[in-house]
Amino acid sequence: MEMNQYLAMFIEESRDHLQALNENLLLLENNPQDIAIVQNIFRSAHTLKGMSATMGFEDLASLTHEMENVLDLVRNKKLHMNASICDVLFEGLDLLENMVQDVIEGGSGKADVSKVVVALKDIISGDYKATEKSGSGSSIGDEIELDEYQYSVLEQSLESGHFVYYIKVSVRDDCVLKAARAYMVFDTLERHGEVVKSYPTVQDLEQEKFEKTFTVYYISKLDTFTIKSFIENVSEIEHAEIIMVEKESLGQLKTKPAYSLATEGAKRANAEVAVALEEGTSAVQQAAVKPAGNLNRTIRVDIERLDVLMNLFSEMLIDRVRLESLADEIKRNDLTETVEHMTRVSSDLQNIVLKLRMVPVESVFNRFPRMIRDLAKSLEKKVELIVIGAETELDRTVIDEIGDPLVHLLRNSLDHGVESVHDRIKAGKNESGSIYLRAFHSGNHVFIEIEDDGKGINRDRVLATAVKNGVISAEGANELTDDEIYQFLFAPGFSTADKVSDISGRGVGLDVVKTKITSLGGNVHVTSKPGIGTKFSVQLPLTLSIIGGMLIRLHQEKFAIPLSSIVETAILPVNEVRHIHGKTMMDFRDSLIPLIKLDELLDCKKTEQPQNEHEIVIIHKGDKLAALIVDELLGQQEIVIKNLGKYLTDLFAISGATILGDGQVALILDTNALIK
Repeated sequence: MEMNQYLAMFIEESRDHLQALNENLLLLENNPQDIAIVQNIFRSAHTLKGMSATMGFEDLASLTHEMENVLDLVRNKKLHMNASICDVLFEGLDLLENMVQDVIEGGSGKADVSKVVVALKDIISGDYKATEKSGSGSSIGDEIELDEYQYSVLEQSLESGHFVYYIKVSVRDDCVLKAARAYMVFDTLERHGEVVKSYPTVQDLEQEKFEKTFTVYYISKLDTFTIKSFIENVSEIEHAEIIMVEKESLGQLKTKPAYSLATEGAKRANAEVAVALEEGTSAVQQAAVKPAGNLNRTIRVDIERLDVLMNLFSEMLIDRVRLESLADEIKRNDLTETVEHMTRVSSDLQNIVLKLRMVPVESVFNRFPRMIRDLAKSLEKKVELIVIGAETELDRTVIDEIGDPLVHLLRNSLDHGVESVHDRIKAGKNESGSIYLRAFHSGNHVFIEIEDDGKGINRDRVLATAVKNGVISAEGANELTDDEIYQFLFAPGFSTADKVSDISGRGVGLDVVKTKITSLGGNVHVTSKPGIGTKFSVQLPLTLSIIGGMLIRLHQEKFAIPLSSIVETAILPVNEVRHIHGKTMMDFRDSLIPLIKLDELLDCKKTEQPQNEHEIVIIHKGDKLAALIVDELLGQQEIVIKNLGKYLTDLFAISGATILGDGQVALILDTNALIK
């Protein structure tokens, strides 16, 4: 069997299951008694084991198998989850991620899993206590003990209008193949409903480890008489005793532990039941959930195909602009109407194409809870990460780049912001700190905020370090605002840490954050209050593929400036230009900002005619402002960003190019490079 064709599918699904394992193990660590979470983890581990074995990744399969064994004991209440078991499972999960990453990079997916496997086996042998069930009788639940998950299945089935039965089946004394008869009974029952729990277990029934009877809890739409006739029609079945379980008597069933509908765990169990029923094949299961038409229908699409689609649409957008220009020249009504209709349709198509490229930031945020857990343990701090707005969407090209900057900011908040347990108690705070990770839309931008309730930034210490490093003179330091001082944190090599550690203190991190976010057309801002906390706010553009731009002219050359970088446009009389210490400046809202002559900067041919006024474009980079002198403002237009290729790299103040409606090429200005 050729496996290469399935490798991409294996990698994609393995990533999903590993992420689900990470998330649910974190939940289980905080709610060790929640069986519904264990069921989720077990299902992901079981699927991953089967996929790995099928693909021939033996180390992956063997490690997952041992993890599955431990989880099986936990979900059956034969093993109690604790912090040490969670640590071993997390260690195993790290190994699984490393092996899958090795497969992604073209490796064999092999690793030394013996240490974790031995630890898992020690857990099983040290804590596992077999609990043999015994006894007989005809009352409901004498032999079968339900866990919370199975109990919730029965409860939800009753609420959805199904019948729950306790069935005791007896085979004849002279029956030769008891296991086969039990299988035939199960097969008959599952054609018309769902078996929730049996005693003895299915494995014991298959090995004929039972005397004359076996019992089951069963869900169906059928009545008692019909079920009884189905069972007794199986040869060598002597008798079937069927008792209907009413809603009032449900609470009297043997459960472990007593089930409470008030718990969050119960809610998750009910959600798990719904998923389990949706994934089933019987008509009874399908009837217990919402109609199929209400389910989300999605397909996986290779991202390269989306990139091709985006490029094709970009070409169509260029042609659309060209047609609009021609229609204005020709001035034929039928042509104008056709172009206007094409513009409306292509605008709708543009929205759809852009939405196809949009990815929830959840895909990045999901990896942070585990990172915070491990880092908090190493620092001996108690921290809770609270994620808000994970459904907020960003362009895939931006999503791919923001992971590392956010890691730096979160590590900074945990290491420098949140205090130790002792210090927090001393300051009158809760011993457990909080880090908020928020994402939300605002206009054509997405904001991501990282806020902690720690000690805040020591303003004087930052300022002293800046003076010591020569970033600013001692005289100029007294004139700075708090916000300006906090911006020193983003200077290369800047660090206020007392000692270098694996986490911080080397002077790298925040400068990398600023560089990366700036390269994406965004900016980062920091605010802080001593003793209360610190907030980093990252502003990012929604997309980097098609943007709104302002077209300008410098002599005979056309350029485009991203609208997201423009504050406003204006006319500046020549007599209002200021010359201060050899620099050209202008007044703007009670402050002086630099005035940049673009034609000189970009070495364009100057306009010879004397001018009484300048057309200017005021741009910003974070809180910094500057004004660009241009020859003419040509108007706004949606522009498609084109790469300049591998030969034109590291060009000053140029981030790309676009093709205009008249076929000319206009360079796109990098306004961040113009403001220093």
